[in-house]
Amino acid sequence: MAGEFLMRETTRDGCQELAKLVARHTDGKGNGIHATAIAQLELMRETAAPTTLCAVYEPTLCIIVQGQKETLLGQETYHYGAAQYIVVTVDLPLSGTIIEATADQPYLCFKLNLDATWLWEIIDQIGRSWDTQESAVKGLFVSDADAPLIECATRLTRLLDTPQDIPFLAPMMIREIYYRLLMGDQNKAVRQIATAGSHMQRVAEVINQIKAEFTKPLSMDDLAKQARMSSATFHRHFKAVTSMSPLQYQKQLRLLEARRLMLFEDVDATRAAYQVGYESPSQFSREYSRMFGAPPMKDVARLRVA
Repeated sequence: MAGEFLMRETTRDGCQELAKLVARHTDGKGNGIHATAIAQLELMRETAAPTTLCAVYEPTLCIIVQGQKETLLGQETYHYGAAQYIVVTVDLPLSGTIIEATADQPYLCFKLNLDATWLWEIIDQIGRSWDTQESAVKGLFVSDADAPLIECATRLTRLLDTPQDIPFLAPMMIREIYYRLLMGDQNKAVRQIATAGSHMQRVAEVINQIKAEFTKPLSMDDLAKQARMSSATFHRHFKAVTSMSPLQYQKQLRLLEARRLMLFEDVDATRAAYQVGYESPSQFSREYSRMFGAPPMKDVARLRVA
């Protein structure tokens, strides 16, 4: 009992130290996700709540060091806050809402992109006998961060103060973070990111195909064939990983791209609808309103004001 209390205190103190680093390296840069001198590392800062962010996330580790957030995947909502982390294991369209953040106490997040090749090298080096019984694993999970993971993330972030050390030390620290994830309680999901032929890998291949041709009609039989599964098995595994059907996944990609076109390229709603693959502007408007809470042009006007 005393050991558990000490571990929680150590994790909390480490999280506060990491929060100070993230705050310092994002100070004056505004809200959003900020690139760093370490290619795989980004730092996030948001000073207002509620703030809703919709995007397609690639395989990523996010450690929340201050504030709280909830993320919607399909019809499932995930809540998490300081000293917790999420891992996204395949490309997923996510809607996230910052629910705790102020100018004095902003939402702060350490975000590390995950490299399947590096993960596989570490799996190979560990050489342990993993449980080979594969089951459907979701493409997103939330866990409590432990002290060793926080401490390693802190050391990596601290390298931003000594950029001359980054080429030599950052790769080792990133591999250590991968190792911590592979030895953690969600190791099965992390392992499947890098395991060729796993159900998650086969779903990821199909996701890449959908992303590349999201404006075109989908053939479920062709997607199942690409995944080397029967149609029923493919649909079941796709939904288990992404919490949505392939058609729902495609629709979210289309709506996110349409939003980007209207916001950043000044395309009107009708043209955006046709460009992303819709044949009916009225259907596009209905589905857009359902996803983003407002009709297309009203939503874009609101985003520009914000």
